[in-house]
Amino acid sequence: MNMREMIEAAAARYPDRRSAIMPALLIAQKEHGHLPGPVLEEVADILGVERVWVYELATFYTLFHTEPVGLFHLQLCDNLSCMLRRSDDLLRHLETVLGIEKGGTTPDGLFTLSTVECLGACEMAPVMQVGDDYHGDLDIARIDALVDRLRAAAGQATGAELAVAEPPGE
Repeated sequence: MNMREMIEAAAARYPDRRSAIMPALLIAQKEHGHLPGPVLEEVADILGVERVWVYELATFYTLFHTEPVGLFHLQLCDNLSCMLRRSDDLLRHLETVLGIEKGGTTPDGLFTLSTVECLGACEMAPVMQVGDDYHGDLDIARIDALVDRLRAAAGQATGAELAVAEPPGE
């Protein structure tokens, strides 16, 4: 099923097509990796809704990315509970380890580092979201171990892709 068909199927579940904007944006982001202006306009056109409604949601929620992000998007909570548990120290450490500032992406495209207002997981403070996964009770050692695991996972994925792309003996 192509993106248009998936958005149409999602919209059919709602009494008002405007209610399908968020599911449609998720579909489009999965298809394109992020949501640049032309993709947002396409989503609005498919749903037959005002473009501004689509732009409002896409730019309000940290779930949506209007700019390209790395393979691993590290979103560190900087709300009160996390700040009281030293998330600011973790941010500085991540900036040093990754060699980028908040909002940046590593030159290899592996990591994008962001802060978010609240991940709704105060019981795990400080917490960071990576993709769909939450990582809590973070400290420097856990951050370093997580970054190492993500780097290793990226290396394994790249190796597997190369093995498929280049059959043995060629």
